[in-house]
Amino acid sequence: MTKSVAPALLIAALCLSAETGAGGQGSYVPCDNGLRCVMAPCPSNSALDLASGKIIKGVSIDIGGLPQQDKALDLQDKLYAGKVVVAGTIENRPHTFNGKQYSLPTLVATGIERAAKDSERGHCSVR
Repeated sequence: MTKSVAPALLIAALCLSAETGAGGQGSYVPCDNGLRCVMAPCPSNSALDLASGKIIKGVSIDIGGLPQQDKALDLQDKLYAGKVVVAGTIENRPHTFNGKQYSLPTLVATGIERAAKDSERGHCSVR
């Protein structure tokens, strides 16, 4: 009986981790991507999703949910240059520019995980 229970538990654990990765917390390296524009919305930030390797372009960063000790880390410069790995989620949030409504990706940061590696900052304009 224990031989048949172990594979079932493994399958359940894999399914749970796949569901969590799809809509749950992730790890991202946000930074300035070097693009500038004259009319909003401006896609001047991007974030590398470390789980998928996908670069989310035009993302804004909401640091309001970070613990106070993380906010005190000279964070703006680190986010600009892609120097930290941020835990959080990407949400499409409404933003209004010049009277027009846009749904734009927002990285909702919940914590700072660690310093980013050089290889993880490859999509940043400032390294």
